[in-house]
Amino acid sequence: MSVQENTRAGFSTRLKLFILDHIIAIVLLMLIIFLSIASPSFLTVSNWLNILKAVSMKGIIAFGMTMVIIAAQIDLSIGSVVALSGVIAAFCCDRLPAMTGMSLTAAAVIGMLIALFVSALLGMFHGFAEVRFKMPAFIITLATQLFLYGLAGIICGGFPIAGKMPGWFNNIGIGRVGNIPIPAILLIIAFAISYFIMEYTPMGRSIYAVGGNKEAARLAGINVLRTEMFCFVVTAVFAAIGGFINSAQVLQATFNFGKGWETDVISAVVIGGTSMTGGVGKITGTLLGIIFIGVIANGMTLLNVSVYMQYVIRATLLFCAVLLSMFLPKLKQKIS
Repeated sequence: MSVQENTRAGFSTRLKLFILDHIIAIVLLMLIIFLSIASPSFLTVSNWLNILKAVSMKGIIAFGMTMVIIAAQIDLSIGSVVALSGVIAAFCCDRLPAMTGMSLTAAAVIGMLIALFVSALLGMFHGFAEVRFKMPAFIITLATQLFLYGLAGIICGGFPIAGKMPGWFNNIGIGRVGNIPIPAILLIIAFAISYFIMEYTPMGRSIYAVGGNKEAARLAGINVLRTEMFCFVVTAVFAAIGGFINSAQVLQATFNFGKGWETDVISAVVIGGTSMTGGVGKITGTLLGIIFIGVIANGMTLLNVSVYMQYVIRATLLFCAVLLSMFLPKLKQKIS
C-alpha cells in the first residue's frame, strides 16, 4: 500500500472514530438545524433560556446519577426524594412559625436543612446496604422509592401544601439574575462541582475504578463502601435541590411530585455516553444528554406533537441510547 493510500486509510479511520465519539453532538446539531427551520422561535435567546430552566431540575440530578451509574449502580429513588424534600420544606414553613414563633425565613432554612440531611442519610443507607448486605441497588432504591413517597404523603396528609414558602424560596424556582433563570445558574454550578469531582479528585478516580471492577478496586486499596456511599449521597442531595426548585416553581409541595423523573434522568445520562455496565462516562456527556432531551421536548412542544407521542419518542430515545452504549465500544474496536 502506498503512502498516499495509507494516509487516506488513516484519515478515514480517524473520521469514523470521531463520528462515533461525537455521535450525540452531531445528531443534536442536526436536530437544532431542523427545528430552527421548522420553527422561527426556536433559536431565540428567550427560548434557549426556557430550555435550560426546563431541564435544570432533572439535569442537576443527572450529574449525581452519572456518578452512580459509572460506579455500576442505579438509583430509582430520586423522584421520591424530590417529593419528600419539597414536602419537608413546605411543612416546616407551614407549622414551625405558628408552633415556635420563628420567622418564615428561619422555618424555610430549617426545613431545607432537614431535607438535605435526610437525603444524605438515605444515600448513605443505599451505599451501605449495597456493599454490606450485597443487595442489588435496583431493589434497595425501588423499596426506598415507595417508602419515601408514602412518608411524603403522610407528612402532607395527601394534599398539597401551597402558598406557605417565603418569597426568596420561591425565587429559587422562578427568579432570575439579570435575564438568566436561577434554576439554570444552579444547573451550571452543579455541573462545575460534578465535573471537578470526576476529573480532578481521587474520589472521581475511585468511582471509575469501582465501576470498572469492584474487586480489583478493593484489592488496590480503594474503599468501595465510601465510594458508593459518596455517589448515592451526591445523587440524593442533588435530588433534594431539584425538589426545592420544583416546589418553588409551582409554589406548592405534595407527595407525588417527581414521579417518573427516573426515566428522564437515566435517559440523559445514557444518551450522554455513560455505560450502564459502569466504568465509562463523562459529566460533559451528561450535560449534552440533558440539552438533547431538553431540545427534543421543546421542539415537540413548538411543533405541537401530542403528549402521548412524546412518551413514545422519549422511550425510543432511551432504548436507542442503551443499544448504542452496548455496541459503540465494539464498533470502535472493529474500526481501529
